Amino acid sequence: MVSKITRRGRVSKRVHAGIETTMTLGERVADRVAQFGGSWRFIGLFGGILVIWMVINAWVLATHPFDPYPFILLNLVLSTLAALQAPVIMMSQNRQAHKDRMHAQQDYEVNLMAEIEIRDLHDKLDSLPVQAMHELWHIQKRQIEYWSTCVSGHANPDVKTPAPTPYVPPDL
Repeated sequence: MVSKITRRGRVSKRVHAGIETTMTLGERVADRVAQFGGSWRFIGLFGGILVIWMVINAWVLATHPFDPYPFILLNLVLSTLAALQAPVIMMSQNRQAHKDRMHAQQDYEVNLMAEIEIRDLHDKLDSLPVQAMHELWHIQKRQIEYWSTCVSGHANPDVKTPAPTPYVPPDL
């Protein structure tokens, strides 16, 4: 960070681009499963499947249902789905937390750089009145020298007076 500041280098970058290029197939699948599993589409689809399962087993196949009323097979399927889906969603959340940490680090670096730039601007603004006073002092000094030569030239025209010193800008 210090080297970026001294070089006046760019601090901001695209965090997601770097992470997404290094993701494995399993991480991509985990993100897709978490994205689908946390959507209204999944809830509607899964609710529809549950209702269809129950209707088929309770009324359509009332004489020989493949999963009778307590729906033990359905409970097994739901438990298995939850057992598989939970770790996948947690992997995706861990990766999202990592992305958030990277974003927070980048935000910190950008804010630090902005703070330093603002301090530099304040220092420049604070030095402007000092520089202006210095320049005015030199201009006034030259004017006094000029008027002195004019007055002495009128009082004694035979004496040659030197020209005023040239203006030298201050080194601040």
